[in-house]
Amino acid sequence: MRDVVVQTLRRVNESFYQTFAAEFSATRERLQPGVLRALEMIPPGANILDLGCGNGEFARQLFLHSHQGLYLGLDLSEIMLEQARERVTDDRTHFLAVDLNDADWTSRLHAAFPNLPPAFDCILAFAVLHHIPGSGQRLSLVRAAGELLLPQGIWIVSVWDFLASERLRGRILPWESAGLNPVDVEPGDSLIEWRRGGSGQRYVHHFTPESLRELAIAGGFSVLETYRSDGENGRLGLYQVWQRI
Repeated sequence: MRDVVVQTLRRVNESFYQTFAAEFSATRERLQPGVLRALEMIPPGANILDLGCGNGEFARQLFLHSHQGLYLGLDLSEIMLEQARERVTDDRTHFLAVDLNDADWTSRLHAAFPNLPPAFDCILAFAVLHHIPGSGQRLSLVRAAGELLLPQGIWIVSVWDFLASERLRGRILPWESAGLNPVDVEPGDSLIEWRRGGSGQRYVHHFTPESLRELAIAGGFSVLETYRSDGENGRLGLYQVWQRI
C-alpha cells in the first residue's frame, strides 16, 4: 500500500476517535464475552501490555479479579485515556498515549516509564489490528510488539468480523467517501459508517481465521487457540491466542 494511502486511512481513524471518542466509549462500558474469556487465561502475576486499552474497563476488571502484576495500557485517544485513569488508580497500572502506526512507538514506553520490565508476560490487542492500514504496517507492528514479549509469552488478539453481519455489511461506504479509489486499498479493506451521535467513518481490515494465523506466523508466533464470540449470534469477534516462538 502506498504511503499516501496509509496516511489517508490513518487520518480517517484519527478523526473518528477524536470526534466520537465519548460515543464509542459508551458502547464499551461492559466487556464482551470473548474478552471475559481471555481475562480468565491471564496468570494473576503476569505483567501485561494492552495495545488499544480504550476507556480502561479491562484494566478495572483485571484488578477486580485480584491481579497482582503490572499493567500498561496504550491508546491513541486522550479522551479515553482520561476515562481509564479515572477508572483505575492502582499504582501498578499505567496509561500512555501512543499511535501504534508510528515506527518508534516501542521506544516511547521505557522513556515514559523507566522502571518498566524489559519485556512482558502477556500482550493484549482487542479490536486493534484491523485498524492498522496496510499489510506491511500490520506485520511491522506484530514484530515490534513481539520484541516486548518474553519467550513463550502469549498475545491475545481479537479482530472484528463485520462481514458476518448483514446489518454491518450495509454500512460499508464507497472509497470515494474518503477521497480514495478501490485500487488504492488492499483486499479485505473496508470503510464502515458510524451512526451513533452523528455520522462518521472508520477504516477496517477484515481478517479470516486463516489470514490472522498467517500474520501471526509471519510475525514469529504460533497460534494456540482460535475462537469466536460477541455480537450477533456470537460471531462478530474473531479471537486468537498467540505464543512467541
